[in-house]
Amino acid sequence: MNMLSPLRAVWPLSIALAAALPAAAQEVTTFTLENGLDVVVIEDHRAPAVTQMVWYKVGSADEPAGKNGIAHYLEHLMFKGTDLLEPGEFSRVVSANGGNDNAFTSFDQTAYFQHVAASRLDLMMQMEASRMTGLKLTEDVVKPELGVIIEERNQRTDSDPGALFGEQRRAAQFLHHPYGNPIIGWPAEMSALTLQDAVSFYHDHYAPNNAILVVAGDVAPDEVRRLAEKNYGPIPANPDIAERQRVQEPPQLAARHLDFRDPRVAQPYLVRSYLAPERDSGAQEEAAALVLLSDLLGGEPNSSVLGRALQFDRKVAIYSSASYDATSLDDSTFTLSVVPVPGVTLEEAEVALDEVLQAFLDAPVDAGKLATLKRQYRASEIYKRDSADAVARQYGQALTSGLTVEDVAAWPQIVQDVTAEDIKAAAAKVFDARKSVTGYLRPAAPEEAAAEVSQ
Repeated sequence: MNMLSPLRAVWPLSIALAAALPAAAQEVTTFTLENGLDVVVIEDHRAPAVTQMVWYKVGSADEPAGKNGIAHYLEHLMFKGTDLLEPGEFSRVVSANGGNDNAFTSFDQTAYFQHVAASRLDLMMQMEASRMTGLKLTEDVVKPELGVIIEERNQRTDSDPGALFGEQRRAAQFLHHPYGNPIIGWPAEMSALTLQDAVSFYHDHYAPNNAILVVAGDVAPDEVRRLAEKNYGPIPANPDIAERQRVQEPPQLAARHLDFRDPRVAQPYLVRSYLAPERDSGAQEEAAALVLLSDLLGGEPNSSVLGRALQFDRKVAIYSSASYDATSLDDSTFTLSVVPVPGVTLEEAEVALDEVLQAFLDAPVDAGKLATLKRQYRASEIYKRDSADAVARQYGQALTSGLTVEDVAAWPQIVQDVTAEDIKAAAAKVFDARKSVTGYLRPAAPEEAAAEVSQ
């Protein structure tokens, strides 16, 4: 007896039921404190817990020239001492109260978050407010942490050929825009970061009028407002913070091709990325079409365009995928990847990929598959609400990427309204070879590996 068969019957039914039901509107309240701090409250009273996230509208793409890595470095330093807290005390207090906390840096934002019992929200706000402008940095604190982030790069990037490959591809994709720089930093610039660099970046970007507070969970908007005014309200705005001004990407006129070789590579594969438009406030339709395009091309192997063609019909690949990051402040990327079967070269896999893409552009979109993807997307949006963290991240990332609360609310229906014609038009536009980077990752040739060992 197949014990999985009942589950296989229930899962599609659950998707169908969830997709058929109208999504209940989330209880989202917004307000702005006098010092410019934007606050978003998302009510979910199913459990007595809360997520607090403070998002700063600054990321690695906003770093001064020559200071790549400073945004991530400062994120680490934010866990050091403040006017109220000793170094490391923040996380110890969160843990002692049964919660967890962390932070992350991306290209467009830096965020700090805690998951705790709802009754501890006041304490979390008090501590988070203390490091918004009260961070205490000294040489004896800053220097050891520089070693930490350098070692982090060693472990996550320099020791991983795939990570190095991705770093090189991204640098080739963006000719001038700072999205081409790694979030963690280029090694030479990281190692030269100083206490003054950290202090300057902190004072230039960390202030209530450059931040968004997102609180999701078992909370009432009036109580969140009271606590926010009590804890964050006394912090003065920074009048010198202005709208973000970034260099813009020039027209891309030539396809780029990378051949990255490393003796540590066990499985060769190819990745191609295209410059792609992001979600824009009030104009999210093209991005929604690209989201569904990525699902059509690279979703489940047995039903996606790339999976069926490359893995099952032609049997030239053991894996294929498509991905698109819709939410960013500036132009994003649409990415395709293929892992060939043994005996198929990367050059042959690339030819096969191009043939499949052209066939997709020449043929009608599978209406049944598109309808299924929309139902699945509808269901995933509903299930996402089971996680206060996921909802808080959804709003925080959107709002620090130039979107509004109204855009976030409208997005699910915009995805549902995408037509097959919209997808074909978006595909024809995004698959522009002049805006592409195709990369091969493969083992070094024997003579290259020997040369590396001798060095």
